[in-house]
Amino acid sequence: MTEKKEGGWGETLRTIVYAVLIALVVRTFAYEPFNIPSGSMLPTLLVGDYLFVSKFSYGYSRYSLPWSPPLFDGRLLPDQPERGDVAVFKLPADNKTDYIKRLVGMPGDRIQVIDGLLHINGDPVKREKIATRTVQRFGSREIQVTEYRETLPNGRQHLIWEESDREPLDNTQVYVVPQGHYFAMGDNRDSSQDSRVLRQVGYVPYENLIGEAQFLFYSHDGTAALWEVWRWPLAIRFSRIGQGIE
Repeated sequence: MTEKKEGGWGETLRTIVYAVLIALVVRTFAYEPFNIPSGSMLPTLLVGDYLFVSKFSYGYSRYSLPWSPPLFDGRLLPDQPERGDVAVFKLPADNKTDYIKRLVGMPGDRIQVIDGLLHINGDPVKREKIATRTVQRFGSREIQVTEYRETLPNGRQHLIWEESDREPLDNTQVYVVPQGHYFAMGDNRDSSQDSRVLRQVGYVPYENLIGEAQFLFYSHDGTAALWEVWRWPLAIRFSRIGQGIE
């Protein structure tokens, strides 16, 4: 009886250890889950979205590993991001905080925003007005935003929001993206701390990229507390589950 019991406990322990190891390998080398806590990427990503980030899209750096141990410099199996990718990266200011933004500037680019319009290497980026929407911001406060479809020079399209073209980050200096770095912006242009704010975010080193955000696996609107099990089905955004991220 004792041998069977010990064998049962040992088997359970081995199963748990194997499961943890498999999860660590998948998280490190394949896909890592992230959630969206703020509205800086609206309308592409909503608060309460949960997504998988492809760890192999750009190769592996120290930041691909749990706790970012300084085992090596640079990237292994490197691959370059494409303009328009939605990427997760470690904030350059502390190399710890996870940020998610859209990469609009490549190494060597000249980036500037003039009257709300993104310019890349001196050329204005095409944007088409889609609609004017009333949305909630900071709790119950309602604001109006204009939704545009922006087309980057490589043809990649995505939606952005602008409250107006006269907000603090709607007229900027010319940013020259250093080699080995990228320029990242939020799709919610007037509610995003991004590379336009050099002292807080600035240019994103290639090494700091964790991976490309690829698809949603869960989303909820925050209307159900953890203990309100009976309200969970109403809070889940079923239509967003499985969506790819453009």
